[in-house]
Amino acid sequence: MTPAHLGAVQAARRIASGELTAQALAQACLARVTAREVSLQAWAHLSSPAVMAQAHALDIQSAPRGLLHGVPVAVKDIIDTAEMPTRYGSPIYAQHRPVADAACVAQTRIAGGLVMGKTHTTEFASTYPAPTVNPHQASHTPGGSSSGSAAAVADFQVPLAFATQTAGSIIRPAAFCGVVGY
Repeated sequence: MTPAHLGAVQAARRIASGELTAQALAQACLARVTAREVSLQAWAHLSSPAVMAQAHALDIQSAPRGLLHGVPVAVKDIIDTAEMPTRYGSPIYAQHRPVADAACVAQTRIAGGLVMGKTHTTEFASTYPAPTVNPHQASHTPGGSSSGSAAAVADFQVPLAFATQTAGSIIRPAAFCGVVGY
């Protein structure tokens, strides 16, 4: 089993105990993305150099920052991130850069979480499906607007991901992709 196959709790415990580094976990997750992204298409934005720089910064800290220290987290592309574009799944926002992180992203960073990138969503979390496919059967849908987040977790590209619930937007993709969503 590679580090990418660890759940969030397992990964956090191994990082805290020194058995695993944030960089090793990030590298394993990025390797999985590289191997599968062409067919899965879960990611709207991902920068490997930025991910590895974050992981390195977390590894050189003298003490863990919080419960998520070093754990990669994906963020649905309707949730604001200051360091990454937030496109809301729409071409009209292709160059949009929020001025601040959403509260959940800010709290994740405070807890030491490694914000890995943005996952695809349906346009405005509503219509026009995302390009993401179901990681277990490409001919099947990955669900609704949080499809990129659910598919990335189900495919072991990240152990955690943010999604949003409107009308089944978390529970349907989680169920279709075989992961826990709440």
